[in-house]
Amino acid sequence: MNAIVTPIKSEILVVIGNGMVGHHCVEQLIERGALARYQVHVYGEERQRAYDRVHLSEYFTGKDAGALALGEPGLHARHGVHLHLGVPVLEIDRERREVVTAEGRQPYDRLVLATGSYPFVPPIPGAEGRSRLVYRTLDDLDGIREAAACARRGVVVGGGLLGLEAANALKSLGLEAHVVEFAPRLMPVQLDADGGDALRARIEALGVGVHLARATQEIVVGEEYAYRMRFNDGEFLETDLIVFSAGIRPQDALGRAAGLEIAPRGGVAIDNDCRTSDPAIFAIGECASWNGSVFGLVAPGYAMARNLAALLAGQPHEPFTGADLSTKLKLLGVDVGSIGDAHAATPGARSYRFIDEASASYRRLVVSADGKRVLGAVLVGDNSYYDTLLQYAQNGIEPPRDPSSLILPRSEGAPALGADALPASATLCSCHNVSKGAVCGAVDEGCTDLGELKARTKAATGCGGCAALLKQVFEHELGARGVAVDTSLCEHFAHTRQALYAMVRVEGIRSFEELLARHGRGHTGCDICKPAVGSILASCWNQSITDPLLVPLQDTNDTFMANMQKNGTYSIVPRIAGGEITPDKLIVLGQVAKKYDLYTKITGGQRIDLFGAQLHELPDIWGELIEAGFETGHAYGKSLRTVKSCVGSTWCRYGVQDSVAMALHLENRYKGLRSPHKIKFAVSGCTRECAEAQSKDVGVIATDKGWNLYVCGNGGMRPRHAELLATDLDDEALVRAIDRFLMFYVRTADKLQRTSVWREGLEGGLDYLKAVILDDSLGLGAELEAQMQQVIDRYECEWANALKDPEKLKRFRTFVNDQRGDPDIHFVRERGQRRPATASELHLIPVTEEVN
Repeated sequence: MNAIVTPIKSEILVVIGNGMVGHHCVEQLIERGALARYQVHVYGEERQRAYDRVHLSEYFTGKDAGALALGEPGLHARHGVHLHLGVPVLEIDRERREVVTAEGRQPYDRLVLATGSYPFVPPIPGAEGRSRLVYRTLDDLDGIREAAACARRGVVVGGGLLGLEAANALKSLGLEAHVVEFAPRLMPVQLDADGGDALRARIEALGVGVHLARATQEIVVGEEYAYRMRFNDGEFLETDLIVFSAGIRPQDALGRAAGLEIAPRGGVAIDNDCRTSDPAIFAIGECASWNGSVFGLVAPGYAMARNLAALLAGQPHEPFTGADLSTKLKLLGVDVGSIGDAHAATPGARSYRFIDEASASYRRLVVSADGKRVLGAVLVGDNSYYDTLLQYAQNGIEPPRDPSSLILPRSEGAPALGADALPASATLCSCHNVSKGAVCGAVDEGCTDLGELKARTKAATGCGGCAALLKQVFEHELGARGVAVDTSLCEHFAHTRQALYAMVRVEGIRSFEELLARHGRGHTGCDICKPAVGSILASCWNQSITDPLLVPLQDTNDTFMANMQKNGTYSIVPRIAGGEITPDKLIVLGQVAKKYDLYTKITGGQRIDLFGAQLHELPDIWGELIEAGFETGHAYGKSLRTVKSCVGSTWCRYGVQDSVAMALHLENRYKGLRSPHKIKFAVSGCTRECAEAQSKDVGVIATDKGWNLYVCGNGGMRPRHAELLATDLDDEALVRAIDRFLMFYVRTADKLQRTSVWREGLEGGLDYLKAVILDDSLGLGAELEAQMQQVIDRYECEWANALKDPEKLKRFRTFVNDQRGDPDIHFVRERGQRRPATASELHLIPVTEEVN
């Protein structure tokens, strides 16, 4: 028998820093098989494992630290990497080749510095204590959240990328937000003067105060707020908290103390192999300075990490020779893009500009003196042009004879650059350096699924900005190889959901069987097409889903008009329109919950969930609730769920409109509307935004002139800020715009597609949506409004309908011939309420125990 020989790891590799770049370097070392050669130790100053700083602001929208974490749990242990969290490195002893930590000394053969950067706080008198907050780590965000708990107004010092992210965080915490910027424009590094003006107009329209060309001289005690910021021009601004986001500085203290060469403007100096002045020490990411430049984006750091990992693994590698600093961002819901030479610094460069002051949209295209090369671009308000312009700039593609056509509105200008025009070397994903050639290679190897492509290449798994272009190229390459890109709903319908909706509407089709006979194949349908068609029929005709013809189309939740929980019980969610409820109705909910021993919880949409009802109990519970004046809340359906509201001008001293009355009106108008996916609304009575309208599918925020309307937000797995569709609408104009928007979405979205994803796929972006909804560019306005009115006129509470029909009630039995509940459902009590028994608890429950 041959003995198994374990290779001896001859060298010790220490990585200082467990941020995004340090983590990516370790992932690359694992992927390249370098761990057979090295014993790896990673030291991280923070207690958490590496997390995604690019999406750090999502921490304030409900995403927890675990959801932001990079890599799978246990990744390091599984591959034998020693991870030291919460252990800062205190010193590098180059002579003995050791790092000194709180745990002791750790020898190294090779050392990687990935210590990142730290926030710069200007030396302003008074900038200390609780007023001195920064926006960099999860701990920083926890500190901001704590300070905001007793604050009314917050100020961010710094109008760059992170500063605007921080301002958005303050708004999400319910504060009045202001931004103070030393430069004469916002995002001065990425934007020119006109772009800065457009961004300022959009951000001020969102209720964020913008103060430009202001230098804070000192911070003193305020009169109306906790602090007063005195500016160099004699003006002042008072606030309860201050977040400093005035730029970053390389975290090069360890290298500096160890005697490594430091670049004149900071950062550990490195060569093209990321090697420092000490041959055994490397530096990557924001702590490193290549050719005198520090790169503050994740993509260049990832490029350094990849190149270094290849070098350490003894594999061929490309030298690091700088990086493209093009960026595509969404700040407070506003699209911002900067590509290449955005400021036209190249000698002889010429610029084309498109300015729309009405919508605060701006686009600038920079081309070479001969007009044959795109050098850069600036975008504010619509990033749908970004991918095309980036490919022109990165790949030297000659622009059209009239380059301005690349930035004109789509109806006037040139179409987007096709996937076939991109060379194989074109970079699609800059975060993970995925080229079009790599995508083609994956397709040649048999990859026909977009999810598999992302897993294989990691494209679109970084910042996600390349997702649309990746999908376009992938589908084009499949088609070029004769692989049909199937848009069929399923095997029974060779049509998209949009096409089926049109057929149902135009031909007046009222049943699944009729649609299948006319436009499908087969005799029964499946779990994909049945619910989709059921939703279409409900959206068009608003027939009750309890009708015998429609019941077979529903999934479990719609069939029993309740959400099934993991132990086989159901939840009950009565509608509480706008979150407003009388004491009598509150008492009824408490009595019902007590009578049926239901677990109760208040939802994020200002309703009350009652959990733990068994199937046979549902009609009795709903009978009592409907008698008390409640109706179904459609929590089980792909339909309008809630319209969240603050207390508005009735009670709040900041409210400028009656947000509760508007929320009640909107919820009662659209209740029962069936759609491709669930829909959530919110109405805020002022720009303090306590109802969180900018994270909803439809968000309404009061102004002193009327209402601002936001659309296509989403607080789910892919959080997305809503976009400003219209401003200062009166009540009638607001409702008309929402009618059109909702019905246009219902008509054109794909199955199970949220408004946020639908919006991202709209060619022409927000400008197109504005034209359709506000300007009626397609001539559909009256038709969309009439369709919505038909849905409204036919509304009926589905539970009230079912309770009137004995035949429909027969479905609500666990056993056909027995009224008893399910004997396999068990509960335990915790914090005074019932909850489902866990698997480990079930063996403690006697087999003979009867179900409650």
